[in-house]
Amino acid sequence: MKNSRHTVPKPAEPDILPRQHPPSIEEFQKMVLDFYREYGRDLAWRETTDPFRILVSEIMLQQTQVERVTVKYPAFLSGFPDFPSLAQAPLADVLAVWQGMGYNRRAISLQKIARRVVEEFDGILPQDPDILATFPGIGKATAASICAFAFNMPVVFIETNIRRVFIHFFFEEDKPVHDADILPLVQKALYRKNPRIWYWALMDLGSALRKTVPNPNRRSAQYVRQSAFEGSDREIRGKILQMLLKNPDQVYEDLIRNTGGDRDRVLRILCTLEKEGFLAHTGNRIAIQSR
Repeated sequence: MKNSRHTVPKPAEPDILPRQHPPSIEEFQKMVLDFYREYGRDLAWRETTDPFRILVSEIMLQQTQVERVTVKYPAFLSGFPDFPSLAQAPLADVLAVWQGMGYNRRAISLQKIARRVVEEFDGILPQDPDILATFPGIGKATAASICAFAFNMPVVFIETNIRRVFIHFFFEEDKPVHDADILPLVQKALYRKNPRIWYWALMDLGSALRKTVPNPNRRSAQYVRQSAFEGSDREIRGKILQMLLKNPDQVYEDLIRNTGGDRDRVLRILCTLEKEGFLAHTGNRIAIQSR
């Protein structure tokens, strides 16, 4: 199998093969791998098997488009190239590099993971999806994906692009589909000779399907439309953190007023940020948590 590098330009809009309901597993594997050989994406995190770099990419890719991650990923690694450097960094520095990614709690989860790896595992990421699933911000699917991409383990998992591929090719259009129905097919179709490339291929095909056919994931029982960002708690959370990064250690009431939102709502969000470990409130002042 080739890696993700290509010697010839790839067409901008690949032609998706006609759906056959259902293809045999052998036909499906060949189609997916052929698609990858022709259209596989060149992504920085596919050029490494370093567990730290794979971990960073997988956390970044949660609920974030690939295009945004391609920009922030090298900047993050430049500031924090390994577990020890991330574990020891001030949280404010981590959040400053993370700005623009959204869902800032992922940054604090990454740092907590780094500290646990350093303190409990001698700086080596465990090669066990069950252990990884106990880390902050890592569920079963992310734990499995880390093991697939960092260690080439034949694990079984579903994420949004993988789900899209299997629903499109294996399920009738008028029936809702549960992940419990998809997982046996994912396991049966797994290309065990190279799980890493197999999952890359599935994800690239799923990404292409999103642009060329009506979204099959709308038929998933797990499908939830993302709420609007403007005016949301997420927007206010981000604004609070940006203000504290620009002007650390602010007067509590000044921060609430300058946020410009409803006082009770801002207070609730500030309390949540403190509970999550982002902020420290001492007397009448508030700052980003030092550690």
